[in-house]
Amino acid sequence: MISYLWERIKRPIDPALFCFILVIFALSAGLLYSASNRDLDRVTDKVVFMGISLGVLWFVANIQQRTLMQLALPAYVGGVILLIAVEFFGITSHGATRWLNIGITRIQPSEIMRIALPLMVAWFFNQYQNSLNWRHFLIATLIILVPVALILKQPDLGTSLLVASSGFYILFFAGLSWRILAVMAVAIAIGAYTVTHWDLCINILHEYQCRRIATMLNPMEDPLGAGYHIIQGTIAIGSGGLLGKGWLAGTQTHLDFIPERTTDFIFAVYGEEFGLVGNIVLLIIYLAVIFRGLMIANNASTLFGRLLAGAISMNFFTYALVNMGMVTGMLPVVGVPLPLISYGGTSMVSILAGFGILMSIQRDRPLMKG
Repeated sequence: MISYLWERIKRPIDPALFCFILVIFALSAGLLYSASNRDLDRVTDKVVFMGISLGVLWFVANIQQRTLMQLALPAYVGGVILLIAVEFFGITSHGATRWLNIGITRIQPSEIMRIALPLMVAWFFNQYQNSLNWRHFLIATLIILVPVALILKQPDLGTSLLVASSGFYILFFAGLSWRILAVMAVAIAIGAYTVTHWDLCINILHEYQCRRIATMLNPMEDPLGAGYHIIQGTIAIGSGGLLGKGWLAGTQTHLDFIPERTTDFIFAVYGEEFGLVGNIVLLIIYLAVIFRGLMIANNASTLFGRLLAGAISMNFFTYALVNMGMVTGMLPVVGVPLPLISYGGTSMVSILAGFGILMSIQRDRPLMKG
């Protein structure tokens, strides 16, 4: 009986990806213990979130690809409806309206779109895989822009970037023309120039978003206000040196200089305590996760699986890039957690659900590629 249950549990699990996740979880628990000033209650909460997330991973990994395809359209439409509902019935907190009260709890519909959007776009391309042309890419772009625009309106720049990037990766892996990519690169360059000039930026983005960009460019203009997060984050990482100050020995951390040190800025804690060597080790682990995901994408049996696995893998890369970029002052502070390490359950569940999809795609791969 026990052997049967064990076989049933491990059947959908990809061993390599699962081991990488466990290593990150172990690192996360130890780091959170230090970042929270040895708060065991917070570490316990994190462990509970880990267990729930692993349960979600296992459940999703047992869903077959054809079922995922059937869920794509309902998930996308349902997610868009919830985002529209946020506009009318949403809960406002800290100047942003991002949550819905459904009675027993609050939900953040934009988190649903992190999975629903790539599902939808991958399903759409799979329907027309033998006759793809520019019209299909145009329709797919519109599919992406609808939820991204709704999330931006909340406003939630960080989540909108993650959702938009997941859609872009699908377009890229589906064979988006290099000419279009060149045009997009020029548009991004123009947009970057625009938002880095206050008079232009204020006509496009919210004032607080423009202030974040201005702070990124020169945090010393307001060292005790808007620039405080970036300054303290870079000081902590720089003070870690090559080998770091050691676990539980970070002075910037334990003297309470680092803000949001258990959530968005936990990478600053890690850099201070484990130094450049520790940062490189973390990057290697993250790259191993991404590489494994791209291998699964390469071996997928359907276009749907290849596009979806590729987008999920690269979106994990985007998570890490944006968080590390904002903590080190290379990107604006947009409230994106360090994937699987920051305290909090919502992003962890969505990431592990994505990894569950990767394992589902891996399980359905052909035995031989001919």
